[in-house]
Amino acid sequence: MYSFLDYIMGGCQIQFTVAIDFTASNGDPRNSCSLHYIHPYQPNEYLKALVAVGEICQDYDSDKMFPAFGFGALIPPDFKVSHDFAVNFDEENPECAGIQGVVEAYQNCLPKIQLYGPTNIAPIIQKVASSASEEMHTKEAMEYFILLILTDGVITDMADTREAIVHASHLPMSVIIVGVGNADFTDMQILDGDDGILRSPKGEPVLRDIVQFVPFKDFKH
Repeated sequence: MYSFLDYIMGGCQIQFTVAIDFTASNGDPRNSCSLHYIHPYQPNEYLKALVAVGEICQDYDSDKMFPAFGFGALIPPDFKVSHDFAVNFDEENPECAGIQGVVEAYQNCLPKIQLYGPTNIAPIIQKVASSASEEMHTKEAMEYFILLILTDGVITDMADTREAIVHASHLPMSVIIVGVGNADFTDMQILDGDDGILRSPKGEPVLRDIVQFVPFKDFKH
């Protein structure tokens, strides 16, 4: 069995993608109680979680360019809801330079969007899975995709998400879900698959356990 580091030393590249929850349940970003409140002197919960995970993952990503997406917001110019928009608003090139680039794109994006809903994460899993699927077809398998999803709570498309994860489990891809805030994250533990095998709504089991769920409040100190 080859280890993760064997692959890295053999030239496998890690492609690290971030997805941020911009649903209304996070609270109005202008309110200091909001999980998205931009405090002048200290990072909010989303930024703390992004930096904590991102700074570790970025060491394994050679180009240090990270696509960053948002979900659950109404976005300009026509303010329709989107579940996979580029945080820098450049759909052709959603990449940000380093974790600091993601932080800046996030801070610039917040005043321009309207937090909305629902909390659907299947679209962003499918988006990264389609990139991973293209990588499979090259037969080189030189890239492995890690999707970091930062969310404040219960997801609304559980069936579609289970389907997306079962599909993605056949691809060079893993998903880290970090639960931000104090919501009840029981549903998220199901996706993690540690307590048993996750299955799609049709009953198809995951090929391998590709989801790690972490409640940020348990680890942030």
